[in-house]
Amino acid sequence: MIEKRMNEIIDILNKASYEYYTLDNPSITDQEYDRYMQELIKIEEQYPELKRNDSPTVRVGGEIIDEFLKVTHEVPMLSLSNVFNEADIISFDERIRKEISNPQYVCELKIDGLSVSLTYKDGKLVRGATRGDGVIGEDITHNVRTIKNVPLTLNERIDIEVRGEIYMSKATFESINQERATNNQELLANPRNAAAGSIRQLDSKIAASRNLETFIYHLPNAEDFEIHSHQEALEFMQKLGFTVNPNVKLVNSLDELLGYINYWTNNRDNLPYEIDGIVIKLNDIKSQQKVGFTAKYPKWATAYKFPAVEVLTKLKDIIFTVGRTGQVTPNAVLEPVRLAGSVVSRATLHNEAYVKEKDIRIGDIVSVRKAGDVIPRVEASLKERRTGSEKEFVMTTICPICASALVKNKDDEASYYCVNPECDAKRIESLIHFASRNAMNIEGFGDEIIEDFYNLGFIHNVDDFYRLDNKKEMLMELEGFGEKSISNLLESVEKSKLNSLEKLLFALGIRYVGSKTAKILASTFYNIDALMAASYEELISIKDIGEVIAKSVYEYFKSDDNVSLINKLKNLGLNMEFLGKKIEENSFFSGKTFVLTGSLENITRNEAKETIEQLGGKTTDSVTGKTDVIIVGANPGSKYDKALALGIAIWTENDFLEKVGNN
Repeated sequence: MIEKRMNEIIDILNKASYEYYTLDNPSITDQEYDRYMQELIKIEEQYPELKRNDSPTVRVGGEIIDEFLKVTHEVPMLSLSNVFNEADIISFDERIRKEISNPQYVCELKIDGLSVSLTYKDGKLVRGATRGDGVIGEDITHNVRTIKNVPLTLNERIDIEVRGEIYMSKATFESINQERATNNQELLANPRNAAAGSIRQLDSKIAASRNLETFIYHLPNAEDFEIHSHQEALEFMQKLGFTVNPNVKLVNSLDELLGYINYWTNNRDNLPYEIDGIVIKLNDIKSQQKVGFTAKYPKWATAYKFPAVEVLTKLKDIIFTVGRTGQVTPNAVLEPVRLAGSVVSRATLHNEAYVKEKDIRIGDIVSVRKAGDVIPRVEASLKERRTGSEKEFVMTTICPICASALVKNKDDEASYYCVNPECDAKRIESLIHFASRNAMNIEGFGDEIIEDFYNLGFIHNVDDFYRLDNKKEMLMELEGFGEKSISNLLESVEKSKLNSLEKLLFALGIRYVGSKTAKILASTFYNIDALMAASYEELISIKDIGEVIAKSVYEYFKSDDNVSLINKLKNLGLNMEFLGKKIEENSFFSGKTFVLTGSLENITRNEAKETIEQLGGKTTDSVTGKTDVIIVGANPGSKYDKALALGIAIWTENDFLEKVGNN
């Protein structure tokens, strides 16, 4: 009777795990699952002789081994060749089409974890092994059994080997690091390393506590099961009880393939787990066999690797540059390295305090990171790789361009400034900023062209952009410039005159006035004259304008030189009025903080942000206790989980659009 009840509970729990992890459609609640699990634990404690090897209680761990035994893979676990750009993908497709007409590809997310082989006899898990060198791996069965979505018993009593990826979700990674920080323990580096370290523990309780997960993606001997395509193999493995990634797509053309890659390149951050690329496989298994293998790779598959956002390289030197405000910044000179799709040889070091706090030295091996279009930055030095020849950082005390003595900023003791108003570097950087995309957006004026025009005397101040039409003939005489290219530049200059006021305010380079603050000022005062006449008290009374910004803006417009510049720009025909809609102060959105996550279908994220700001709200990237609403699209990721935990209001995209429409 007891054994019958134990078997009933095991069947219930195994069925619940399959529904939860594989079908994403649980039929019992978490509370019911926990209740059954506690009942099973009590039975096994009272009757240990009845405990089954496939009992769900093994998920909590407890088995300790002395060492990892070696495992020989009957079918080698080959790695994949890598491609890095569209040209490589096109070459791969062309190579396939030489042997296979009208190929179909299966596109899958490349999970950033570690490979695993799972072997079953008569439907029961008998072994889990790492890839190792592809031929010999390590037996990690004791830890694999603790992974909740690895089925201990399959839905069919068959002998089978499957392969997949063990990974740690972003939410689990963040939770573990929060706990480690509380306990003053060293933080885990990243989810992949955390998963790899967890699975190689001799004590399975440690692996069990790490809440690891798997996606299964390969059946080595599919034809033994009358399966003729990779897509059929994925469906078959899911039917057996394995978790297969839901974001798999069968594509029939190169355009579809590139579209899939482009979509996940832009949306990967919204996934609840890390991916580092896209895997492309021929779907038809006979076609796979025809295309064949190299000694290391299957020729019928490849992995597109996303451009790296963090790499290691050597810091060869530290030089100093002067920004538009006169701030002198240390910059790293690096051994060239490929990062986020381009070769990088420079990276920012922010300021003196940043370099000293992180103890970054000339000659160090450093990690360099780049996110989106942001300038690469040095994250840290690898002190364990020092040889003793490294040189400590010393901040310069003079301007590297004009040799003037530098002055520390009273409001920011970490920053040094060149205060020489005639410093060429400051003037050039101001001109570059004025013409940049988020400022006046004068297309065609890259950094080098502006520097050349400055050195040749065509542009010295920002108003000189709008006098270039008087020098057209002289400009056309420059090497590399013809009538068409100069006409395009002048047309861009003329077009920029029509910009709304906030563009001009940002372009002027008023200290502490970024693009968002510029929009607040423009939408509050509507025209430049009203803003110039504003008192300090009026400025500081504006929401989101603090004392430092208010003082900076007030003092800027009290300068005779700056007022003279504004008048010159007026006379040259630049628009001085706000062309946008007034920010609504009494809408539902007023004063609330919103976070956007996931993929939106009917509106872009930038459009959504602009709408929220127009209605008086503000947007941030992080979910905190101060967040009022999180708006979720497809694949919302860890931000959604955090919002749930904090009890923050959650809107779908339709909820958001409905609120906007009713506002």
